[in-house]
Amino acid sequence: MNETPMSIDPGAQIDSIHLTIPSLDRSVRFYEERIGLSLQRREDRAAVMGAGGRDLLWLHESASAQRVRGTTGLYHFAILVPSRADLAAALRHLSEMSATFQGFADHLVSEAVYLADPDGNGIEIYRDRPRAEWPRVDGVLQMGTEPLDLKSLLADASAPWNGLAPGTRIGHVHLHVAELDQAERFYRDGLGLDLVLRYGDSAAFLSAGGYHHHVAVNTWAGIGAPRAPAGAIGLDHFVVRVPTAQALRAVGDSLKRAGIAHDSSGDGLRVSDPSGNQLELRAD
Repeated sequence: MNETPMSIDPGAQIDSIHLTIPSLDRSVRFYEERIGLSLQRREDRAAVMGAGGRDLLWLHESASAQRVRGTTGLYHFAILVPSRADLAAALRHLSEMSATFQGFADHLVSEAVYLADPDGNGIEIYRDRPRAEWPRVDGVLQMGTEPLDLKSLLADASAPWNGLAPGTRIGHVHLHVAELDQAERFYRDGLGLDLVLRYGDSAAFLSAGGYHHHVAVNTWAGIGAPRAPAGAIGLDHFVVRVPTAQALRAVGDSLKRAGIAHDSSGDGLRVSDPSGNQLELRAD
């Protein structure tokens, strides 16, 4: 790996998530009716869901796809809404739909609700606090998992529900990996993300441009967890978008220096992390 890692362009963001699911109709209904994404278009055995005209989630149907556990892959993907009122509206809507929640958290930098889709794919819906309010100790960003003040949040739910607001995007992706140090080196020294913080020996959070995290990795499925079999339910790949072609070339050069195999054919770059999680980089 690089002795002096390249830093990815600070404008890099998670662009979209691609999931393998067994029933397209069921998944489209769930993401429309429960989550509030809109169907952008449908292509054969795939559907594109989004908000405000932006493509955020691709659903790829494979009728034989099976759910597996104890492997690397998706822990959750996170939908970032523009404001606290938007998060409150989503929470109220999900409650009215009798959704099954997996948790609620105040992360100090953000407020979040957690649930899963019908196939067990983890979903976080969250809003960020203004960066000026993010707590720091000796210049180091602090994150936590505190109880979410649901009463206060729901008090902000004044607008009628019309789906997720324009400006909604994918904020981050959280992955199961087999080995933390190895994954951290890939995303830091290869991809060029900055290490923001580490939770002991089990999780690390990395980002571009000083964000709290664009990618998180953990070993909660077990150290040395195997890769999911091909075609299993879950993450097919995620897309990272950088602002310029020059920024994309810089990532390719960094991966090459780090000795990481990747495919740079076409208009993007495709690579897998050491645990088999696939990602694609594209330039605006």
